Amino acid sequence: MAEADKIFQVEIITPDRIFYKGEADMIEFNTEAGEIGVYKNHIPLTTVLKPGIVIIHNGEEKKYAAVHAGFAEILGEKVTILAELAEWPDEIDVDRAEAARERAEERIRTKAENLDLKRAEYALHKALIRIDVANYK
Repeated sequence: MAEADKIFQVEIITPDRIFYKGEADMIEFNTEAGEIGVYKNHIPLTTVLKPGIVIIHNGEEKKYAAVHAGFAEILGEKVTILAELAEWPDEIDVDRAEAARERAEERIRTKAENLDLKRAEYALHKALIRIDVANYK
């Protein structure tokens, strides 16, 4: 267990559930400006999330989750993440993620006339995140 003076609250909320509510001594996630690691008493900040892996540290324990788009609010004693979608490794259907990866890669490779490249790249990125997080089961 982490030292009490380093502990802060973390809450990850999605439209359909409170995904995580607990303590941490550090949290890592991706923002539009890059990767960020947050400790207790971080400067207050509100930022846009970029799809990626969230790592919640509490002493020697680490929890991994896939988070897709949203916002994060960082206050001295609490980090709140409002995410479009959040998944634990055991919630991810790896076969479905692999199929999504293949579809996205095929759309990008064939460069169809009506291809929305940004959307295809976003779908590929989300699938790759899911596949990566699933490996932390």
